[in-house]
Amino acid sequence: MQITKNQLPKGQLELTIELPAEELEKHYKEATKKVGAGIRIDGFRPGKVPDDVIIKKVGEDQILAEAAEMAIRKSIGDAIDQEKLTIISTPKIDIIKQALGNPFIYKATVSLLPTVELGDYKSVKVKKKKVEVDPKELVKAVNDLRKMRSKEALVNREVQKGDKAEVDIEVFQNKVPIEGGQGKNQAIIIGEGNFIPGFEDKLIGMKKGEEKEFELKFPKEYFQKSLAGKQAEFKIKLNSVFKIEMPEANDEFAKSFGTFKTMKDLEDQISKNLEEEANNKERQRVELEMLESIANKSKFGEFPDDLEASEIDKMIHELKHDFEKQGLKYEDYLQSIKKSEEELRKSFEPRAEKRVKTALLIRKIAETENIK
Repeated sequence: MQITKNQLPKGQLELTIELPAEELEKHYKEATKKVGAGIRIDGFRPGKVPDDVIIKKVGEDQILAEAAEMAIRKSIGDAIDQEKLTIISTPKIDIIKQALGNPFIYKATVSLLPTVELGDYKSVKVKKKKVEVDPKELVKAVNDLRKMRSKEALVNREVQKGDKAEVDIEVFQNKVPIEGGQGKNQAIIIGEGNFIPGFEDKLIGMKKGEEKEFELKFPKEYFQKSLAGKQAEFKIKLNSVFKIEMPEANDEFAKSFGTFKTMKDLEDQISKNLEEEANNKERQRVELEMLESIANKSKFGEFPDDLEASEIDKMIHELKHDFEKQGLKYEDYLQSIKKSEEELRKSFEPRAEKRVKTALLIRKIAETENIK
């Protein structure tokens, strides 16, 4: 096997691979047997059809194509190993010459894993910040547990703070309905602030069956860019009011979780969990900051386009998965930010490059330190 290398831009390498005529001849015979095993001809038992009959039946071109595929499959891995290449995607194959009695020649274009020339990573230091849990986080965590054990009771009275209200909502701009701005029986917990500022306050004092119209401005940082900072008209109808009854945060409440005897035991465990979570976040921050500093000191080879594209594919997949978990649609998100998927992919390029560099650095440091 003869191999000629031609370095291409953007971390790609073109290999011209030449196999001797005997190699193609050997694969041609194997291909004939393989193709022959799948055909039925009167007068011959399966697998016992003579080669010349098989060739006449299916044609030399089909067998030659199968032989070429077998030759490539066998030789491409050997060529990559021989040249000690680390590739990141399936080679692109172009056959140059395939004729019996002649050398078999093809080109394989491969994308190479970028090289990394590490900077002085051992001197990089990042100060770890002292982790402290805000008492408000403990209060919130306890209240979240109480909400999990809460009960709802349908009531016939005006909406109060802390109630759950079910409402029909219509949103307009200049009297034109906003796309996606309609909802039936939307559940809203009054006081949680999950809707735009001022919306929940408008529900307080309303009774079942009552309708109301009002105007509010969307926050400047609203996720739907087309609505951010804009004035809109709202039309709502209150369908139901539920009083939310939460259990008291006492020893009996703590015992309901099975492993605690007192409320203090439960709070101590929550505090421990919050501290552990905060420490993990700080550890991640330190690691990312260190890797970013090492990246700035290091040199990277050219990035193949398909390496960055593959990373962006992962990011899009992660985004879609996150939306699915929240019961949202990826397509609605694209519409809300007024971007096509191609534009979104383009905006992901800087982050994708950073993620790839981080992975390359970790790999190179592990290799340098002989970590397996």
